[in-house]
Amino acid sequence: MATAARRLLAFHLRHPPAHPLAAISTAVPRRRKHDAVACRAAAGKSKRQQRRALEEHLKRRTRSGAAFDAELYRRHSHAQHVPVMLGEVLAAFCRPLPLRSFVDCTLGAAGHSLAMMEAHPEMELYIGMDVDPSALEIGQNRIEAFLASRETDGGDDEDALQGTLCAYTHAKNFKYIKHVLGSVDENIAVGTSGVDGILIDLGMSSMQVNRSDRGFSVLQDGPLDMRMDPKATLKAEDILNSWPDLEVGRILRDYGEESNWHSLQKRIVKARAMGGLHSTGELVKLIQRTCTGSGGRQGWIKTATRVFQALRIAVNDELRTLEDALHACFDCLATDGRLAVISFHSLEDRIVKQTFLELIHGDEADDDEDLASADIGSEDEPWFKQRVRGKNGTVLTKRPISPSEEEEELNQRCRSAKLRVIQKT
Repeated sequence: MATAARRLLAFHLRHPPAHPLAAISTAVPRRRKHDAVACRAAAGKSKRQQRRALEEHLKRRTRSGAAFDAELYRRHSHAQHVPVMLGEVLAAFCRPLPLRSFVDCTLGAAGHSLAMMEAHPEMELYIGMDVDPSALEIGQNRIEAFLASRETDGGDDEDALQGTLCAYTHAKNFKYIKHVLGSVDENIAVGTSGVDGILIDLGMSSMQVNRSDRGFSVLQDGPLDMRMDPKATLKAEDILNSWPDLEVGRILRDYGEESNWHSLQKRIVKARAMGGLHSTGELVKLIQRTCTGSGGRQGWIKTATRVFQALRIAVNDELRTLEDALHACFDCLATDGRLAVISFHSLEDRIVKQTFLELIHGDEADDDEDLASADIGSEDEPWFKQRVRGKNGTVLTKRPISPSEEEEELNQRCRSAKLRVIQKT
């Protein structure tokens, strides 16, 4: 067994923990009253038009329809982070087949992992991965406490399951899932068995955003870092101050989907002659000077959010990493195993959608007219409205699942989340 893996605990699983975690309300920001508008580039639309467009977008969402379980969220939330679409994730892996093995590729505060362990006492192998060592440590501690509490509360119940859960955590990017699984069990790595379930949550956690020294926050001054892996060498500061002008513009346009990218590019290049940009506060001030019109504070915040997103994606090579990881994860699934992915912006969701279709069809043509989609009326999984079948698997969510209205009211940061699920044949 590789020394890189940290084996947490191995316990007989019996009853759920006795003590709930901190209330969600301590971690969730209040909903803002208005959705915003902003830079000179968006100048043709009125607030009324933008509000109408947002309402139409929300109507087109596909929601699970599952009842919102506030107690579930309270049990598995962390003081600094609330897991997104927790009930929907549980539904994605709730099926007649037992879930003997599960991999959480983005462990974070372990909210999803704890809920999965609680819902599946038959689980025998758990692996948690996270490239962020500080987040990994929090997740490790919570899993250890959860399993210890479960063992203590189990007592001598003769009806309790006697299976032993072996839990491991790794400080690795999820694109290395094959290597991680191989270090635990070679049979899984070579595909002779595979794992039953894999989850990827692509969202930024509050633990990362709220730390000014990480450089992710628009509202807090800090270094222009934005590295998910502190051991990586490239920082946002390097891109802004030394990358070619056209490349900076391309990043803002393609990764941030920022229509005012050209003006921002020119101001960034001009700032280099004045000593460059070295803090998030300096970058925000540059964005504020670029933004005009009646958008006010909300206007520049939306533009800054897109700029920060673009830089973060470039620093961490997120889009290419995601595509590679989806292929690797699918290879690691057992027959009938499922992969669930939560994305938070259109670039990620587009990659997940297209890659899922490639995975199920293989070398076959994947034109829309060739997709074998069918309405499914399953009592066990009523939230999977349509499925797309291929020779290698089935996309269980032809349209992505969005959070429930109750969850959106509770946690504003989940509003852009989209869940897609694929099952291997």
